[in-house]
Amino acid sequence: MHADLDSFYASVEQRDDPRLRGKPVIVGGGVVLAASYEAKAFGVRTAMSGGQARAVCPQAIVVPPRMEAYSQASKDVFDVFHDTTPLVEGISIDEAFLDVGGLQKIAGSATEIGRQLRRDVAEQVGLPITVGIATTKFLAKVASAFAKPDGLLLVPPGGELEFLHPLNIERLWGVGKVTAEKLHVLDIRTVGDIAAYGERSLASVLGKGAGAHLYALAMGRDPRRVQPGKSRSSIGAQRALGRGRHDAAEVEASLIGLVDRVTHRMRGAERTGRTVMLRLRFADFTRATRSHTLDRATADTRDILDAALELLHDAAPMIAEKGITLVGVTVSSIDKGGAEQLELQFDAPQVRTPPEASALDRALDGVHKKFGSTSLTRGVLLGRDPGISVPLLPD
Repeated sequence: MHADLDSFYASVEQRDDPRLRGKPVIVGGGVVLAASYEAKAFGVRTAMSGGQARAVCPQAIVVPPRMEAYSQASKDVFDVFHDTTPLVEGISIDEAFLDVGGLQKIAGSATEIGRQLRRDVAEQVGLPITVGIATTKFLAKVASAFAKPDGLLLVPPGGELEFLHPLNIERLWGVGKVTAEKLHVLDIRTVGDIAAYGERSLASVLGKGAGAHLYALAMGRDPRRVQPGKSRSSIGAQRALGRGRHDAAEVEASLIGLVDRVTHRMRGAERTGRTVMLRLRFADFTRATRSHTLDRATADTRDILDAALELLHDAAPMIAEKGITLVGVTVSSIDKGGAEQLELQFDAPQVRTPPEASALDRALDGVHKKFGSTSLTRGVLLGRDPGISVPLLPD
């Protein structure tokens, strides 16, 4: 099953304030973080600017985000998931895959389990949730998208291709705007068209890997299992800066704050990583990424920050030319055991000793844990808006 909460942030607001129920609700002022289905009916979409949203839906009620409330609601919903089955793989704070294949004798059919799950979430948490049921993860997710809002849809075993082949190719994972345009030139518009075109022909157009991937999905093949307790392969954070001019000091300060946030999460999850990736989005809506691989896996703030700032400085000409609207940083090549290869200090006068830096990080983490994340901050961040910290699944 793929279980997906409907317009999560907006639904929490409508649950907690009866005056908002049945009305168009927008969460977030400058940028739309979430919109109720009543607002979506007017064309409001996530990530739209506040001005655009109010233009298409002037009667919308705009409320500020309450991240702690969303985090608690997510925890409550995941408690229901785990009461349903021990095989739960969280995808984000508002959706998860659940394997219920072995519960038929004790809990009924998959459809009965899905209905009970929806009732439990509504009664215990007070939120609407949509459930898609199928024999594979991919089909379950497509089914839940079809059933929204507040619905349930079963793709019956044996009926996978009958359900899948009439769908537009954009429903397939991996088909974005560029890939869709390539396929449309060949008059490939449905998933069935992809299946009929054949794997070899797809590979000649899209490459071997992409061709094999799309053909497998078009034939209903997705061997991935639900993986309980699956941990992240990367840890990152990003911040929308908005349109307009942003000087180098402002962008650098935003990146510093993001690195502090990411490395704090890494240490809390006992993870280390080697590859630092900088993500940029420009005023013309194009994107760029730059990465650097460190000599050793680490969760040390200074090491990761040095690498991120170097990548930012290298990208300065591009930022100056295009204008920047978003900056993000991600650390990948994660070691899930938190291992850190220590270095032999042959050149001690020029090399900073890692244990001293790690001790500083641990001290700062202790202060933040006891007194809150805003109790101690960098001087460069004083007086600056830290941005919204979106609730996440545990790392």
